[in-house]
Amino acid sequence: MKPIITASEYLSESAGSRPPVLLDVRWQLGGPNGRADYEAGHIPGAVFVDLDAELAGPAGSGGRHPLPDPEAFGAVMRRAGVRRDTPVVVHDGGQGWAAARAWWLLRWTGHPDVRVLDGGLATWTGELTVGIPEPAEGDFRPVPGALGLLDADAAAALARSGLLLDARAAERYRGEVEPVDRVGGHIPGAVSAPTALNVDADGRFLPADALADRFSAMGAGPDTEVGVYCGSGVSGAHQVLALELAGHRAALYAGSWSEWSSDESRPVATGPDPS
Repeated sequence: MKPIITASEYLSESAGSRPPVLLDVRWQLGGPNGRADYEAGHIPGAVFVDLDAELAGPAGSGGRHPLPDPEAFGAVMRRAGVRRDTPVVVHDGGQGWAAARAWWLLRWTGHPDVRVLDGGLATWTGELTVGIPEPAEGDFRPVPGALGLLDADAAAALARSGLLLDARAAERYRGEVEPVDRVGGHIPGAVSAPTALNVDADGRFLPADALADRFSAMGAGPDTEVGVYCGSGVSGAHQVLALELAGHRAALYAGSWSEWSSDESRPVATGPDPS
């Protein structure tokens, strides 16, 4: 099953016999959470999920958005009505990063049927509502490990033995600017692969063959072990989703640059060359 769904496909499925649970994960880096926007108008039936508070643990040694405690995450998903045998569709405001973070967490913890609304809320042409849904309690119980997860040491090793992609903007990879973390640059051996180039001007993913060509040019082959990191494990999840569309199963370094750069013993490379 493709990990993305169009607005028209979602509308059709929502009227069917097995309607998906819809999660609204509007979020912006450094800004307020999207709850106010959600309360001002959202797709009927959508349940708001707060990325910073519910899709991440407390910031610290594990980075700015460490993975949440699985049991706490499971409780959030059950309150949202998520069931193991019911499809889940996730959307954000359109960038796709926050939705992909929710998609990755659900997939990593074992949910078999999760998709991201391609292009986000901006593609929705139906009505919006201000009514807050009260879904029946779900039964989803997280079992972590269904997708690949890297720690700092594993990411460093993969940069040498396979393909480690840096999903941040190219200027952050090169170390020319660093607006958030302690120092700029990249993990030695990592290849620059800005996730923003996986989508078109409307925020929709490029066709699968175009994504496959892009990642192939970076060194992703049929037998290549691939990993991804970003600033704090959010846009990196979007890159993992793009890689899945292209036919590659990739692991996520969830701590990402925010964790790596906070440890002064870790080496930092700068400039356009991976090493």
